Amino acid sequence: MPDDLDLAAPLREALLAADFTYDRVAEAIGEDAHRALGRNETLPALRRTSSGSALDTLVRLFLLQSPVDRADAERTLPGLVDRLCNAGLLQQSVGEVAARMDCRPYATSEVEEDRDLWVVSDLTPGLDGAPVAVGADHVLGISSASTSLAQLTMREPVGRALDLGTGCGVQALHLAAHANHVVATDVNARALWMTRFNAALNDVSVDVRDGSFFEPVAGERFDLIATNPPFVISPATGERLVYRDSGLPGDRVVEHIVRTGPDHLAEGGWLQVLANWSIVDGRPWDERLGSWLRADCDALVVQRETLDPASYVELWLKDSGHHGGPDYARRYDTWLSWLEESGIEGIGFGWINVRLGAGTAARHELLEWPYDVEQPIGAAIHDWGTAVEDLRGLTDDALMGTSLRAREDVQQEAVGRPGAEDPEAIVLRQQRGFRRARTADTVEAAFLGACDGDLGVGQLLGALAQLTDTDADQLQSTYLPVVRELVSEGFLEVIGPA
Repeated sequence: MPDDLDLAAPLREALLAADFTYDRVAEAIGEDAHRALGRNETLPALRRTSSGSALDTLVRLFLLQSPVDRADAERTLPGLVDRLCNAGLLQQSVGEVAARMDCRPYATSEVEEDRDLWVVSDLTPGLDGAPVAVGADHVLGISSASTSLAQLTMREPVGRALDLGTGCGVQALHLAAHANHVVATDVNARALWMTRFNAALNDVSVDVRDGSFFEPVAGERFDLIATNPPFVISPATGERLVYRDSGLPGDRVVEHIVRTGPDHLAEGGWLQVLANWSIVDGRPWDERLGSWLRADCDALVVQRETLDPASYVELWLKDSGHHGGPDYARRYDTWLSWLEESGIEGIGFGWINVRLGAGTAARHELLEWPYDVEQPIGAAIHDWGTAVEDLRGLTDDALMGTSLRAREDVQQEAVGRPGAEDPEAIVLRQQRGFRRARTADTVEAAFLGACDGDLGVGQLLGALAQLTDTDADQLQSTYLPVVRELVSEGFLEVIGPA
């Protein structure tokens, strides 16, 4: 890859001049074509981009991977076509120019700033169903995984942040909006060049380093580590796609990161991992992953979905462009046989969030949550950590003297027969974050309804004891654990001493 990054600034100017932004492209091609492109089908967008305008030319060239007239390319990228060809982003033939890499508009909102970004990566394989096997050093562009991690990552201002296994640098671009210093690491030389180029293209500062796992940052600590590691659980057949295969057996790469990552966190720092893990015959998934978590760290692990082995193999063979190829059946059988021999009956996908600094009172919550959540979910992860920290130092006596407030998004639903005097059940439901729901009895519902930040927990429980003609000590013993649950699950927030 070329070392010269001076091309980035004039390319950015040309992209801006063409209004080549995420929103403008989506508007130009229309919703139907935009959805079709999400399915790797280009024809609807090709039909909408035939004007020869600068915007249409860039859409066809990069997003649709369709050759364009040399004259249109020169007009859209003035003085840049030859330079982009020399850099490996374009290639030209008689009268035509085609893309050798993708340059894709990307929109993001970080902290209080909306930003238009561009991301250079390798071309998307498999457009219009063409079976194209990717190379070993393929650099993945914007994907569902990178978007998921971006939504998962907390966006509070931090001092130092690490994008571990950066790929084309998408997470580093996000982190640069709210971190004073960003380090990005990878073992793929092509990925490192693309991250440097993307940082220059978007006029942000990223410290890009070559090396495996935490080797490039030995002895350093970070306030936030975000990683979408090569977590695909595949057999060691000698082939390795660097962007998805770690070279370690099973889910060992994820286990290694979860166990050793806290060694590189500052006190109170977070490690956030998007990952797959093995569901092994005869052992609950949460028990197995729970054994990876350290006693000095809080952890929230969320299993979002599970796949059976056959579906998992099919997914990743299509991802690598092998579906429909001559050796598809052999690869499928080899991979499936290996999973069966390894006792892997399913593969989980989800989020692992770890915070250093819990002392001896760490909270580990492992949650199966395949339900709809509010995106980005990073703010809800942060709120969970805040609730854990608020509760950690509160003895029961201290909790009794603390005032709480019901979160504004919590609603109460009464379930029962029409006309019935009393509901059969009361459901407390969040409208934001994880959108959790829990059934409640009348005391729990009344307590939450009375939490407005004024009175302390002890005062409210005392009043409820009188209303229900219940022994105050007994009611306190029964409902203090419930109060803690309501705080930790995000139904209530701690205000302070009453």
